[in-house]
Amino acid sequence: MKQLKSICLLLMLTLTPMSMLANEQQGEELNIPEVVLEHLADAYEWHIASYEGKHLSIPLPIIIRSEQTGEWFFCTEHSLPQGFFFNEEAHGKIYEQMADGSSVRPLDLSITRNVLQIWIVVAVLLAIFLCCARWYKKHDKTSNAPGGFVGAVEMLVVMINDDVIKSSIGEKHYKPYAPYLLTVFFFILVTNLVGLLPIFPGGANVTGNINITFFLAFCTFLAINLFGNKEYWKEIFWPDVPIFLKAIPVMPAIELFGVFTKPFALMIRLFANMMAGHAVILSFTCVIFLGWSMGVGYGLGLNLFSIVMLLFMNALELLVAFVQAYVFTMLSAVFIGLAHKDHEE
Repeated sequence: MKQLKSICLLLMLTLTPMSMLANEQQGEELNIPEVVLEHLADAYEWHIASYEGKHLSIPLPIIIRSEQTGEWFFCTEHSLPQGFFFNEEAHGKIYEQMADGSSVRPLDLSITRNVLQIWIVVAVLLAIFLCCARWYKKHDKTSNAPGGFVGAVEMLVVMINDDVIKSSIGEKHYKPYAPYLLTVFFFILVTNLVGLLPIFPGGANVTGNINITFFLAFCTFLAINLFGNKEYWKEIFWPDVPIFLKAIPVMPAIELFGVFTKPFALMIRLFANMMAGHAVILSFTCVIFLGWSMGVGYGLGLNLFSIVMLLFMNALELLVAFVQAYVFTMLSAVFIGLAHKDHEE
């Protein structure tokens, strides 16, 4: 009983500041969809925290080219050149005001939050694999089996290479594709895990960005279709079906449509799953402040519910981070394997 009272007192002390913050903002309506979409979108600065209306953030370099003059500008979010503005209707992207009154999107090569997050992930991956390579350089792997962190990385590499890539593509053709597929797996896995960190250097929604998943799916599309053998293309344009289905042509059109739907499915699957996970976590976080704005009773109840759901969702996202990397790699390997079909008599 005493332990229960202590827990309740600790919760009251912990959540009271949230109640005070919510009471200060009662005049402002909490728009949960707007807050969630704002955090999921890319940005020209890395927001860390806010206190009493002041924002602590890391400004990122903005690199834009004027469509009117062709001049390049290097600036930050707080020193945007005259004639340029952030278009809230286009998710805060930079637009340029033209002389005729119209607004256009200039050439934008800025280092945004997602770009910086990718660079951080690349640095983490380089550190991981250079560390493992250094271990193998110093030790004889035939007599000394790696343990600890190096052993865990080797286990993942062997599992993906042997159980996914080799078994899906086939022993004859898998070696040229193994480096690409292993890179994709570890990039998605580390990006997903770093994205779960609530503060810098994590928190960016990289794999929940349709542009990133489009590029990954496009790379798989090239790997499938640039190096597919003649049996693969024969199955598309002259499949083994009754002649009237090929003469109309029904089946060739369906098979050709499938060439584009496979990478499209890869793109949407990864994008939707990761964006949905981040959106749910952010929504439960907003429920905490929404509950306190409704009163102490609602605040305590909704906070307990939100905390439990946040713990559950974060644990689930750890599993999803691995599953999505595994599924993307497995499906890419399966599609590449279908492009290397052997001739059947």
